[in-house]
Amino acid sequence: MNLDLGSPRQIKQGDVISGIVVQVREDEVLIDIGGKSEGVIPRRELSLKDAENVMENIKVGDEFNVYVLRVDNDEGHLILSKKRADKSKALDFLEDALEEKTELAGKVARVVKGGLLVDVEGVRGFVPASLIERGYAGDLDKYLDKNLRLRVIEFDRNKAKVVLSQKAILQEEFLHTQRELWDTLEAGETRKGTVRHLTNFGAFVDLGGVDGLLHISELSWGRVKHPSEVVQEGNEIEVYVISVDKEKKRISLSLKKIQGNPWDKVDERYEVGEIVTGTVMRTVSFGAFVQLEPGVEGLVHISRMANYHVEKPEDIVNAGDEIQVKILDINKQDQRISLSIKDAQEDKNIDDGKKDSYEGNDRSQGSSPSVGVNLGEVFGDLLSKVERN
Repeated sequence: MNLDLGSPRQIKQGDVISGIVVQVREDEVLIDIGGKSEGVIPRRELSLKDAENVMENIKVGDEFNVYVLRVDNDEGHLILSKKRADKSKALDFLEDALEEKTELAGKVARVVKGGLLVDVEGVRGFVPASLIERGYAGDLDKYLDKNLRLRVIEFDRNKAKVVLSQKAILQEEFLHTQRELWDTLEAGETRKGTVRHLTNFGAFVDLGGVDGLLHISELSWGRVKHPSEVVQEGNEIEVYVISVDKEKKRISLSLKKIQGNPWDKVDERYEVGEIVTGTVMRTVSFGAFVQLEPGVEGLVHISRMANYHVEKPEDIVNAGDEIQVKILDINKQDQRISLSIKDAQEDKNIDDGKKDSYEGNDRSQGSSPSVGVNLGEVFGDLLSKVERN
């Protein structure tokens, strides 16, 4: 068809041309394509999606590209499609995105067998389940209506086939973070991490793309039977970097060094002669080790367990018992504390005796104030002499 544009212009089916909206009708839009010629865009050809409400968004004077479906109809108008022009433009964009590895945003429209359908630039693309996350994606319904970060990995223009991947972007970022971490991580630093996995010998902590081992011996200054006593998977914790082996890709971490060694201030918290409560951790042939606080243990020698001969510690205490002990000596440098059950009990008996004596005197004075001594005090020396003779 020749249009009078100052010079002949040949328009054919499949062309993409520009036009200006001149009239919006109930089921179609008239568009001026120049040369005193108009084209018609049927309602169904206006938008790639949301065709029902598209009329509300189109106004007289709007200018956009259209695709030529037919060169004439019964009224001599061109039959046009904005939808196909938009799709052609979107396919051009996606083709370039494949070459340039451009990151795209796509909203998940549907969950289908094997993956997700997403809207990208008005074109429906497919994201296989294996390419959603770096790991296992799990239930795909959770992604519905969510926006994904995507990269085009396969494109067929003729079939309008677009395959996308979020995993490609996440994996690339993960590797970048790994390289950066290995380049900057040094022993002696304090880092934040997330407990990723527990084993019998410790916990693996994700420092941001790289896992470090938090050995069970570095979890606490006290004794730990299993890491779950101190941390749980998913916990965010602060750890001290003990060592970094960049060749073997190994990182050793410590949690207890963040907390500080309790022996550093043990002499500020405890005094010789003080009676404290502790927990029996274990017994040995020569006594029992008693924990005063996590990381601080003292020894009750077998000779200090009772005021009589003790054959074996288990005759007096067992692991797990909570007991009172008297502090006999504190050696901060060697991290040793000497304790006594016997002395704690004797001190307690003396205190109880003083209390009973005080209460007894109160009662005696209340009933007969004139009585101030007992028979033992009067005849004690005499009886002692008789016994010696």
